[in-house]
Amino acid sequence: MDRAQLARIADGLLIAVAASLPWSTSATGILLVLWLLALIPTLDWSGVRGDLMLAAGGLPVLLVLLGVLGLAWADVSWAERWGGLNSFLKLLAIPLLLVQFRRSDRGLWVFAFYLAACLVLLVATTLVEYVSPFTLIPMHGDHVLVKNPATQSGEFVACILGLLYLAVDCAERRRWYFLAGLLIAMLGLLGNVLFVSTGRTALLVVPVLLVIFAILHLNWKGSVIVLAATVVIAALAWMASPYLRIRTLSIWQDLQNYEATDVRNSSGERIQFAKKSIEFIREAPIIGHGTGSIPMLFARAAAGKTGAAGTATTNPHNQTFAVAIQLGLVGALVLWAMWIAHLLLFRGAGLVEWIGIVVVVQNIIGSLLNSHLFDFVQGWTYVVGVGVAGGMMLKSRTAKDGAAQ
Repeated sequence: MDRAQLARIADGLLIAVAASLPWSTSATGILLVLWLLALIPTLDWSGVRGDLMLAAGGLPVLLVLLGVLGLAWADVSWAERWGGLNSFLKLLAIPLLLVQFRRSDRGLWVFAFYLAACLVLLVATTLVEYVSPFTLIPMHGDHVLVKNPATQSGEFVACILGLLYLAVDCAERRRWYFLAGLLIAMLGLLGNVLFVSTGRTALLVVPVLLVIFAILHLNWKGSVIVLAATVVIAALAWMASPYLRIRTLSIWQDLQNYEATDVRNSSGERIQFAKKSIEFIREAPIIGHGTGSIPMLFARAAAGKTGAAGTATTNPHNQTFAVAIQLGLVGALVLWAMWIAHLLLFRGAGLVEWIGIVVVVQNIIGSLLNSHLFDFVQGWTYVVGVGVAGGMMLKSRTAKDGAAQ
């Protein structure tokens, strides 16, 4: 089998990875291994070295290397150290994907199949939720067919915001039938998020990215229309969805209960995790406590305490804390430098640039309340999204530079 055939297989396997992400972590893991086996023999290692010299490709690798160095000073077992390092390793795929999709013409297929997988999940969830005899199929808690509400909502919100670009483009071109189809898909995804299975972190992403979209892609009239539509939809959803109101107001109620009684609940635990994380970072501010040290530190801090303060965790629910606890402010600076470098990679006004911005901004905002780079689905969504869209951007810029010469 020649390199061209292997390259096509690697492309196909990466498309399959994207399609599997909303559905199955096991299938995604198997497909990632097969993708790597197919890709490695096709790589131009001079191209890999070149992309490592770029901030977008080199900074993820630098963060992994810091994680490797952090094994040396962690005061935990080697099993815990390797477990902590495993969270970083997926970032090594970013420069490989940059190289792969510099040469491939199938980048948009990756995003199209991811969208298709999310739409199939939407249809399947709707059937199981509302249509007999499908209602006999067991659901997970909080009305999700697979995964959990936070993950599913994040996937659906990313698709909505990606489709928004296409919807505006269709409106400008007066392609009304396509626009109608896009609006149906967007409203279906949004309806699931607002009425069936709400992830509160995903809801924070929407207004931020709408503002960014308006700045980058709309004139003042378009911005007013999008803002008005957003306000109307939000108001109608708030009035019509008791589930949305309960999910939103429970944050405030949990905070009040925590302040009054130190009761153990989600909001109280997050406050405790933040306080403890800041204290851990103060103890080792420059290089941190070492890779894999998070579970030990939280277990030690929770010993002998009750309520929210007595909760031990393996996840501080903040990506910056998760890196800084282990690798100090040095690691946190590399993390934020990586995010900024990836944002800068997607300068421009095209569809691919917008997809890249959605992926990066969603990860940054989500990582304020979660450790999304270290989570399987959200982490690999970021890696695949940035790697594929970034490779397409680098290919386009190389072509423009060649044409200009």
